[in-house]
Amino acid sequence: MPNIFSSIPPPIPHATRPKFNLWWRKQKLSTVTVDVGRKSWINAIYYPNWAVYCGETPASLNYACVSHVFYAFAHVDVEGKIFLSDEWADKQMPVDGTTGCLASLSCLKQQFSHLKLILSIGGGASSQNFAAVASTKHGRETFGQSARCLVDTYALDGIDIDWEHPSDHEQGRNFISLLAAIRCYLPDAKYLLTAALPAGQWALQNIDLRKANEYLDLVNLMAYDFTGSWTAKAGHHAQLHASKSDECCGASAVNYVISTGFPVSKLLLGIPVYGRSFLGASGPDQTYTGHAGDEGTFKYKDLPRQNCQETVNPHVVAASCYGGDGGFVTYDNPDTVRIKAKYCREKGLGGLFYWTGTADAPSGPRSLVSTGFHSLHGH
Repeated sequence: MPNIFSSIPPPIPHATRPKFNLWWRKQKLSTVTVDVGRKSWINAIYYPNWAVYCGETPASLNYACVSHVFYAFAHVDVEGKIFLSDEWADKQMPVDGTTGCLASLSCLKQQFSHLKLILSIGGGASSQNFAAVASTKHGRETFGQSARCLVDTYALDGIDIDWEHPSDHEQGRNFISLLAAIRCYLPDAKYLLTAALPAGQWALQNIDLRKANEYLDLVNLMAYDFTGSWTAKAGHHAQLHASKSDECCGASAVNYVISTGFPVSKLLLGIPVYGRSFLGASGPDQTYTGHAGDEGTFKYKDLPRQNCQETVNPHVVAASCYGGDGGFVTYDNPDTVRIKAKYCREKGLGGLFYWTGTADAPSGPRSLVSTGFHSLHGH
């Protein structure tokens, strides 16, 4: 297999995301029915706690099409203790008739019995303490104990490790040791343990993924942010296939992970629910002058830009629009998600995940989460 990944990390890391099969109970819902005994593909979303301040509460989402919710983010201190990153939003703010987003999601779990709720720890801006914590037995055990306490307190189904990212082989070994310690407190017979990993060999090569398989239920492969402010030219940021041999893409990342011996059925392919902007460029492989939007991004629900025509490149599997004025904006749309879902089915992946569920279009033909769900299940 050709190696299209550089072993050197980009100036800014990618991403700002079986041992078991899931069989859902029958849900009589207006949008979809899942029959008893029918294998269900995983269709997961990340819910960021800051979204509640924009009125995007947990109850505003369509859980008929969602199997797992990764609640982002909790943080970890230098001693290994995990703590909620925003206690007001997480457990005190009036939300959906209760107090806090976690309580809201707990109520939704009662309504949607198939739903799995997982606490995601870390994130691109809050991974700085992982290396120190994972390097000592005390730190790892404190982390495991703290994780168990939070999981039981909030009736969660498990945790997601979003360490971005183990930067050398020693940190990779410590990552495995951390997973092993967590499993002492969150045994796999009862709790889910997942990890979000970048889709680049520069990061993946530091981790013994075959060994990680012994502890992880799922890996969320963050197959996006291939381009951005850290790249010299504009380009599709979440393409499934590469147009040139030196480009990163989702399929090559999947192939690399599989080549290590990690089971393909435990892989979830990441879908970005946002676009990346390149001002001064009208397409990929062009120089650009800057970026529009929020730190160079637009929520998917705000795409395509006003008075812009949306186009799809079926060869690399990427959508884009130009003008309005976000310049060249690269993202996924329902057409590309259908192709990616088909790829997951044919390749045998566990399914898809979306960063973030709150940035999606409302339920309907433009919804990426709904499109992914129906496409995975052959609807």
